[in-house]
Amino acid sequence: MSTITSAPARSRKESQNPVPTLADLLAFARATAADPAVLAQLTVNPEERTWVRLEGPMGSEAWLIGWPPGSETGWHDHGGSSGAFVTASGELSELSLGLPIPTAGWRSLELMEGVDRHRALPAGRGRSFGPHHVHQVVNPSEEQVAVSVHCYYPPLPMQRRYARTGDTLRLALVEGPEEW
Repeated sequence: MSTITSAPARSRKESQNPVPTLADLLAFARATAADPAVLAQLTVNPEERTWVRLEGPMGSEAWLIGWPPGSETGWHDHGGSSGAFVTASGELSELSLGLPIPTAGWRSLELMEGVDRHRALPAGRGRSFGPHHVHQVVNPSEEQVAVSVHCYYPPLPMQRRYARTGDTLRLALVEGPEEW
C-alpha cells in the first residue's frame, strides 16, 4: 500500500505575496543592469561610491551602485537576506567564502585552507547567494568606474562587517539601515 502526500497548501497571504527566488532576484538585477534609462539615474562620482535605491521584485530591496576605481565593500554579510548582483559596466571582483557561514552567534572564526573563492564579474555577469553568504566586492580597476545592480530579500535588516587578518575573520561592526 502506498501513501500519497502533497505539498503543504499555501496560505492565502503567501499566495498573494509571493517570495522572490534567487532566480527572480538575479533576473531583476540582470534586466535592470541592461536598462539604460535606469542606469541614467545614477550620478557617478570618481572619488566615492554612489547609489540609488530601487524597487525590487515582490517586496525586495534593490540598489544601483557606482564604484570608483579601487573601491571595495570590505568583508560583510547581508544580515540573513539572500541576494543577487550583476555588473552593468566595468568589472567587479568578488572574494567570498566557499561555504555558508552562520551570520550570527560568533565573534571570531578561524577559516580552513581552501575556503576562499574569487570571481571576476565583467559587465553582464552576476551571481546570486543565500542568507549565509560572506563576501567582499571590489572594483579592481585603477582607471574605470564600475556600475552594478544589487537586489536583496527580505530587505536588508542589517549588515555585519568583518575584519579579516589572514585566515581569521572577526566581527567588527553591525550596521542597521539607518546607517547606510
